[in-house]
Amino acid sequence: MANVWQLQEAKARLSEIVKLCSEKGPQVLSVHGVEKVVLISKQEYDRLVGPKENFVEFMKRSPFKGFKLELERDKSVGRDIDL
Repeated sequence: MANVWQLQEAKARLSEIVKLCSEKGPQVLSVHGVEKVVLISKQEYDRLVGPKENFVEFMKRSPFKGFKLELERDKSVGRDIDL
């Protein structure tokens, strides 16, 4: 779980909090007892907003790549409904 810091304390200890973000993970800042923001490392930020893998690349990595799938379509006419 992330450390929670009151904003006033965070202002005074900013360099320590920045170091903790990179070493221990996200740090939460609260204002008047309400958690308002989360500080994260640049590395974590890049991971979250970085380029996303496209669907084709995702499927190429699938453990089922090359697996022959035998599908048969349901040829029933459906069901009767009252309108």
